[in-house]
Amino acid sequence: MKLLRTFLFASIITTPALAAPEGYFDLKAGITLETGDTWIDENGKKFRLYGVQSCLRGTFYTVESGIRQDCGDASLAMFAAYIQDTKPICAPIAQGQNITYVFCYAMVGKNRLDLANVMITSGFAFAALNQDGLPVHPQYAVAEQQARNDKAGLWKFKDVQHPSILLSQMAKQKRGNQ
Repeated sequence: MKLLRTFLFASIITTPALAAPEGYFDLKAGITLETGDTWIDENGKKFRLYGVQSCLRGTFYTVESGIRQDCGDASLAMFAAYIQDTKPICAPIAQGQNITYVFCYAMVGKNRLDLANVMITSGFAFAALNQDGLPVHPQYAVAEQQARNDKAGLWKFKDVQHPSILLSQMAKQKRGNQ
């Protein structure tokens, strides 16, 4: 019996770490974060969290002390922290031109959480909008409204601007100048 327990213990210790389930991949070291929702893997392939819009670099919010901070950098820093802390596992769900949209889940304790939802409810990402101005994924719009009501993350700053609205305004201006 003692030999059996020793064997079982040794086999558990030497079992390799669990890999991502079939159809999923680990979001791990070796990637290059471009924004708070997009990255390039070690093979040069670009990925983006489906239904998420991070804050845009070069847009700002003002902290209580009056100092302006780059909103895109804040989204990027939080995305990096979530990746490091939760070791997400992702699955491709849609293919765009030169980009793969993915759904990722993160393990927090024993809970499997939608990484996009976590980022949006924490107030460091936003629900992406389609060309008609409607949420790409309606549940994320609900999560965003809750974060806004709770003044979570970037929503606590009065001058934070929704990046999807800014992108829409820029697209309208571009069409008007053509």
